[in-house]
Amino acid sequence: MNTNNEMRLRLRFYKDVLINPSVLIQKFNTFKIAPSEDYTIKTRGTHVWIFIQGSKKTYYSPHLHLEFESKGENETHIRGLFGPDPTLWTFFMFLHFIIAGVFLIFSGIAYSNSVLKKSYTFDLVVLALMVISWFLLYFIAKQIRSNGNDQTHELEKVFLEILES
Repeated sequence: MNTNNEMRLRLRFYKDVLINPSVLIQKFNTFKIAPSEDYTIKTRGTHVWIFIQGSKKTYYSPHLHLEFESKGENETHIRGLFGPDPTLWTFFMFLHFIIAGVFLIFSGIAYSNSVLKKSYTFDLVVLALMVISWFLLYFIAKQIRSNGNDQTHELEKVFLEILES
């Protein structure tokens, strides 16, 4: 999977396998029971999460979320989503909401000042800083994703290893 040419920050993949979904979930449950210092697996219904843990885990470590969808009696459609650590993702969303809120507030203030024929230069500077901040957050997220690229491939390798077992 080539991640550098992707515009998305959260990488997705789809895979069809000729295995029953309940058998697939049983494979992941079997792997979950075996102790692993590097990975932990959580299952719930038709969803599976694979996390990196221990000494390999860093702030940019991704996790893999898998969803199994039955396409027939012995066929499963797997939807995979690589994502950042949930805490990091929540922090980034918090920053986005703060920036959007400041942008909306200063847009209203700038509009009011322009209608009242007052100076609104400061408001435009704040709006420009918010746009720059949005782009900065995007490039920081791209850098975090590229830092975790090797671990993304490790998670993919673990996923394929469990599928083959």
